[in-house]
Amino acid sequence: MMSSDKYERDAKKYWDIFYKHHGDRFFKDRHYLDKEWNSYFSASGEKVILEVGCGAGNTIFPLIATYPHIFVYACDFSPRAVDLVKAHEEYTETRVCAFASDLTGDDLDKHISPSSVDIVTMIFVLSAVSPEKMPFVLQNIKRVLKPNGCILFRDYAVGDLAQERFSGKDQKISDNFYVRGDGTRAFYFSNEFLETLFGKEGFEVEEIGVCCKQVENRSRELVMNRRWVQATFRLSNGTKNPSEEQERKEIVDSTDIDISDGLAMEMFGASPSTHDMSEFKLRDSAFKIKLLSKEYQHTCKSTGLMLWESARFMASVLDRNPNIVSGKRVLELGCGCTGICSMVAARSADLVVATDADTKALALLTENIATNLESSLLGKLKTGVLEWGNREHIEGIKSLASCGGFEVIIGTDVTYVAEAIIPLFETAKELMLRKVGEVEEEKPALILCHVFRRVDEPSLLSAASKFGFKLVDRWAMNSKESPVGNIVDRWFYENDLVAEIPSSALHILYFQME
Repeated sequence: MMSSDKYERDAKKYWDIFYKHHGDRFFKDRHYLDKEWNSYFSASGEKVILEVGCGAGNTIFPLIATYPHIFVYACDFSPRAVDLVKAHEEYTETRVCAFASDLTGDDLDKHISPSSVDIVTMIFVLSAVSPEKMPFVLQNIKRVLKPNGCILFRDYAVGDLAQERFSGKDQKISDNFYVRGDGTRAFYFSNEFLETLFGKEGFEVEEIGVCCKQVENRSRELVMNRRWVQATFRLSNGTKNPSEEQERKEIVDSTDIDISDGLAMEMFGASPSTHDMSEFKLRDSAFKIKLLSKEYQHTCKSTGLMLWESARFMASVLDRNPNIVSGKRVLELGCGCTGICSMVAARSADLVVATDADTKALALLTENIATNLESSLLGKLKTGVLEWGNREHIEGIKSLASCGGFEVIIGTDVTYVAEAIIPLFETAKELMLRKVGEVEEEKPALILCHVFRRVDEPSLLSAASKFGFKLVDRWAMNSKESPVGNIVDRWFYENDLVAEIPSSALHILYFQME
């Protein structure tokens, strides 16, 4: 993990640069606020609102246009952002008071009377604060919030695609806390973290839920699967009913996302045609792989243009244990553009067929094979389009394997989409060689490797059983579960291979046909 000192010290500078570059064009005006929280804003009587992290005013101005009886205090870490608010054509001091403030160090009650605010809005702001300083922010807000006042909260959730793409150690500051390329930071919240954080500072949960939305630009084949937490917290007055249950929910595609479409592409990536070269090293060799640049991986619709940790791991396993595929016909499902498992397997196998449903990934794979594979092995490695469950594709791949099928089928990180699991096992069954070996390790096998946190393993095993696959062995580093068999453990006799494992959450499942 990287040191956080620089980014903590220069946080104000990075946000000032952000607003210098983007002005008021980055975030959409938040017109969804009245839909989500109308009952809070429309209650009788005048209301005093505090918008923390006001940015360029995308919350403030929709609110004052919709609710004529509210007055808004607006503060931001960035003086440049506050200047943008004051320069807005709808800014008037009779409705808005904007000021610069660092909520982790500056006292809000120097600008706002204590216990005078009815509602605080925190929209994608707490995530920019170091986790250890978040309690100070809430304590600061409490001083100006009325008894029984509330906080309306929306921010990034654990599992957001942007977090999944923050894979490099050079971006991770601490658990769920990362630095972006522009120096600004982002924390990804779980419901449990928020409930504990706010609870310790005297707030009760009125409502909390995870919102999910897919934002897509079809013409550019870019997609963002976004997740954020939306919650309402109320400052406790000691009258809570102990039996009262807070509402928790998951909302799918039901609300607006905050970033403007064009600038979202600028923030999370632009063109899927921009590539980097990545070196992947094994014991006695190295591969130079062309793949999608890390800065564009947030939004590319194709996951096949990236190198996933489970593929690196499985390639190392095959490199150390060539007997897994030696003399056999091997099929890789969802190989992506890197195909490193297939290229390693080609050294020992009789035939390897690397498949993916994404033609762009296969085109890039062809380049990577030509660059990395010895000329004597090129005839042993073939590529093909395979969309799982597609009868025409299945027959086309089957025709590449003589004797009717494959003895080893490998899939790395191919099980994280629930809807794809049934077609995966259906396809594997069709393409696996019907052969009964005398020794268990010689029987045809389906080997799946994945990161445990991304996969619902019980559903996976249930689907496997429906198509006649039996779990013969499983492996996970430091697993407390009883082993199913003793096949996979043998692959790790060399301790240094275990040391190479990029994530302790990696699992291997080893199936055979019943």
